[in-house]
Amino acid sequence: MDRVSSFDEPLKKLLGGATAKVMAEHLDLHTVGDLLHHYPRRYEERGKLTALADLPLDEHVTVVAQVADARILMFNNGRGKRLEVTLTDGSGRLQLVFFGHGVHKPHKELLPGRQAMFAGKVSVFNRKMQLAHPTYQLLDASDADEATEAVDAFAGRLLPIYPACKQLDSWRIAKAVDAVLPSARDAVDPLPASLREGRGFTPLPEALLKVHRPQTKADIEDAKARLKWDEAFVLQVALARRRYADTQLPAAARRPVADGLLDAFDAKLPFTLTEGQEKVSKEIFDDLATEHPMHRLLQGEVGSGKTMVALRAMLAVVDAGGQAAMLAPTEVLAQQHHRSITEMMGELAEGGMLGGSDRGTKVVLLTGSMGTAARRQALLDLVTGEAGIVIGTHALIEDKVQFHDLGLVVVDEQHRFGVEQRDALRSKGKQPPHLLVMTATPIPRTVAMTVFGDLETSVLDQLPAGRSPIASHVVPAKDKPHFLARAWERVREEVGNGHQAYVVCPRIGDDAEEAEGKKGKAKKKAAEEDPEKRPPLAVLEIADELRKGALAGLTVEVLHGRMHPDEKDDVMRRFAAGDVDVLVATTVIEVGVNVPNATAMVIMDADRFGVSQLHQLRGRVGRGSAAGLCLLVSEAHGASPARARLSAVAATLDGFELSRIDLEQRREGDVLGQAQSGVRSSLRMLTVIDDEEVIAAAREEAVAIVAADPELEHLPELRTVLAALLDKDREEYLDKG
Repeated sequence: MDRVSSFDEPLKKLLGGATAKVMAEHLDLHTVGDLLHHYPRRYEERGKLTALADLPLDEHVTVVAQVADARILMFNNGRGKRLEVTLTDGSGRLQLVFFGHGVHKPHKELLPGRQAMFAGKVSVFNRKMQLAHPTYQLLDASDADEATEAVDAFAGRLLPIYPACKQLDSWRIAKAVDAVLPSARDAVDPLPASLREGRGFTPLPEALLKVHRPQTKADIEDAKARLKWDEAFVLQVALARRRYADTQLPAAARRPVADGLLDAFDAKLPFTLTEGQEKVSKEIFDDLATEHPMHRLLQGEVGSGKTMVALRAMLAVVDAGGQAAMLAPTEVLAQQHHRSITEMMGELAEGGMLGGSDRGTKVVLLTGSMGTAARRQALLDLVTGEAGIVIGTHALIEDKVQFHDLGLVVVDEQHRFGVEQRDALRSKGKQPPHLLVMTATPIPRTVAMTVFGDLETSVLDQLPAGRSPIASHVVPAKDKPHFLARAWERVREEVGNGHQAYVVCPRIGDDAEEAEGKKGKAKKKAAEEDPEKRPPLAVLEIADELRKGALAGLTVEVLHGRMHPDEKDDVMRRFAAGDVDVLVATTVIEVGVNVPNATAMVIMDADRFGVSQLHQLRGRVGRGSAAGLCLLVSEAHGASPARARLSAVAATLDGFELSRIDLEQRREGDVLGQAQSGVRSSLRMLTVIDDEEVIAAAREEAVAIVAADPELEHLPELRTVLAALLDKDREEYLDKG
C-alpha cells in the first residue's frame, strides 16, 4: 500500500459498515486519516489502586477485588434487567451494577470467587457506594508476578476519552482507533526535515501513536506540541501562498498628487488626525503606490476614526485618476456613510456641480431601493467617471454597474460579505482594484492571523480627541425592578439636558407567528410559566409601552429592517437633526450610525446579544463632547454565564479584551464562522485563543518557506497535505467570505 492511500482508505473496509456509517453521519469521519486525526478530548487516569474502604465519591477509581456474589434482578414488569455484583477486598464492600444488554458478558464472567480489576466512577445509590458499568479486566494469571504486572499496567494507564456521540461512545471509538493505529506509520509528514529537526519535534507517526495511546503525561504533551504546530503551519502556508499570489497580480499604482482633492480636504479639516490615523494612512498610501493590489484589513475600536482614514485613501485614488467604491452591509449604513462623507467633504463633494469646487468630485449613492431616475443618473456618473466616489450596498455588484476606472474598493464590516460578492466587485476594475477591508469588531491578533491571514493588518487603537468615556452598567430587571424604573428616569434626565437616547431590542415584533392563533396562545402560556421561554422583547411593543408609560411626553420613534428605506432614512435624518428624543431600534443601528448628541443607550434583553455586538451597539453613544451611558437590561439570574458576559462588557471599553473574552466563551467554531468551515474542520488540536505563540511562529516559518519556494516544488509532502486540506470547498474560505 502506498504511503498516502492507507490514510485515504474508507473506514468501512476496516471497521464494518454499521460503525463506519455512524462515524460518517454523526462525527464526519470517513477515512482512516480522519479517524487518526480525531484526537482524544481528555484522558482519564485509572487512578492508583484504591482500597474499597477509602473510595472517594464522584471520582474515577481503579480497584482490585474479589466477586462475593452476582445476581440478575428484573424491573419494569420484567422488561428491564439489572446485574448487581458485590465485591470485597478485605477492607470493605462495593456494589457494581450493569443494565440492559450490558449484563450478558459480565454475568458470564464475574462469577463468585473470581478476582478482577475494575475502573469506573464512584456514585451513590440507595445510600450505597456503587460503580455503574465499570470496565474490568479479569486477573487469572497463574503466576503471581504476572498478575501484579497486569495490575500495574492496567491501573497506571491513561484512558483516552474521545469526542463521541449518542450512537457511538468513547470506548467504541477507542476500539476503532486501535484498528487503524498501525496506519499511523504511513503518515505523510508536512514539515520540512530542517524545520522538524531544528525545533526538536517528535516525528508525525510517533506523535499520532502518543496522542491516542500515551504511556505517560509527557507523551501527551509531546504529541500535542507536534500536532498543534502542524495545523498552524499548514494553514499559514496556505495563507502565505495566497498572499504571495496576490502580490503577483498587476494593479495600477495610485499616488496622491500635490494640491489635489486630498490636500484640499485636509486643509479644511477642523481637527488634526490622531497619531494612529497618520500611521495607518501611511501604511495604506504605501500600498496604493505599488503595482500590486493592496489587501489590507483595517480594524479599529468603535469610533476610532476608520471612516476618516478610508475616505482619505479614496480621495488619494480619485486624485490619481481612479474611482473608489465603498460597500456597506445595509441601506441604513450606506445612506449614513453617504451623508457623513458628503458633509465632511462639503463643496469638494460637488465636483462638476454649480457652486462645487473645481478640485471636487461627485459622491454618489447606489442602493437597491433607489428610484429609476436617480439610479440611472448614478450609473451614468459611474461609467463616465464623473463620480469619483460611490457608496452603496451589494447593489454595487450587479452586472449592469460599470465603472470608468475602479481603483479602490473599501468594504465596511467585511464579515457580512460573501466570497462571491468580493470577487464580483473586484472584477469590475480594468485591473484588480486595491482592497481595504474595515471592521469595528476588534479581533485578537491570533484570530486575525488565522481568519484574515491573507490580509495585511492595520490597527487603530486610540480614540480621536473629543470622544467621551462611556459608563456601562448591568440592570438586573428581574431581581431589582426599581433599577429598570431608574434606567428610564436616567433617559428622561439625558433628554432633559438636551440629549437623545437609543433603546435597542432583539426583535421587531408584530410577527405573523404571534397572531392570536393556537401557536401564539401556546407561546404566551409557555412564557408565563417560564420566563426563559418568552420571546425576546420587541421594538414595536417596547416603543408602545414607553410612549404610554415611562417616557410619555417624549418623541419616541422606531427604526427596524422591515421599514421602507425612505421611511428609515426619514427617521434617521430626524434623529440626527435632534427632532426625535428616543429611537427604539433593532441592531440596524449597530454599525456606523453617528449622532454625536445621542448620549444614552438602553439595551433590552442584553443577554440575548453577543459580546462584540454589545460593544458595537455601545459605541453609538459618547460620540460627542458629553459622556455616554449604556445600560444593559437583563432578566438572567445573577450566577448565570449570560450575566457574567454582561458584567465583562460593563467592566471594560477595550474591544480587544472583550473579543478575547468572547472567543474564550464561544471557542473557535463560532468565531471562525460557517464560511471558514474548511479551516474549522482542520483545527482539531489548535485553539486559536490559547496558542498565540505557535501561530505566530508558524506564520514566520511559512512566510520564509513560501518566499523561497512559492510552488513548494522541493516539498512534495507539504504539497500533498495542503491539497488534502484545501480541496475545492475548503479553498473558498481563504477568499474570506
